[in-house]
Amino acid sequence: MTDVSGRDPSGRDLIGRDSWIEAGLKELGHGGVEAVRVEVVAQRLGVTKGGFYRRFRDRAALLDRMLQDWSAGRIAAIEQQASLDGATARQRLSALIKLYSERTNTEGMAVELAIRQWARSDQAAAATVAGVDAARLKNVGQLYRATGLRGDEADAQAFLFYCFVFGQSLLFLERGQRKRAQLIAKSAEKLLDGEA
Repeated sequence: MTDVSGRDPSGRDLIGRDSWIEAGLKELGHGGVEAVRVEVVAQRLGVTKGGFYRRFRDRAALLDRMLQDWSAGRIAAIEQQASLDGATARQRLSALIKLYSERTNTEGMAVELAIRQWARSDQAAAATVAGVDAARLKNVGQLYRATGLRGDEADAQAFLFYCFVFGQSLLFLERGQRKRAQLIAKSAEKLLDGEA
């Protein structure tokens, strides 16, 4: 059994750094960076804030680790999702469009948007977002290059791809599933028709 300090009866810590980071990201997605306060995250975990200070120097250290973990997770995800693994580049691009348009991860999108909002006023967050964007564009650009597009054309198509991926998750939600699916399918055709 765990007590409110996050320790078991023998005194071992049961709430690790990763739990604090995950809870911090959830709080970020719900209320922005201002909502990520030690007391609030401790309450989300059901423990006192004492355990926090055994893991992090201060709130800034938690925020820094949240950015690092978010970045590493997003970059690993796009590298895995963009790897060909026997598929053609067109098949992989089509699968990515389907993945991002059919399975809306509302919690993940909330965190993404909150980090982007945070990046508007914080250099570390801005650098993190820039790094993730660069990795995403690089990986999708490589897929477009594999279809035969050259440098700038592949980069432009990768940019359009990400404009679509993020834009479609925010737009036309009121159109109904069938109408929206048709719109997404037509848009996806345009993104795949940009190949050489």
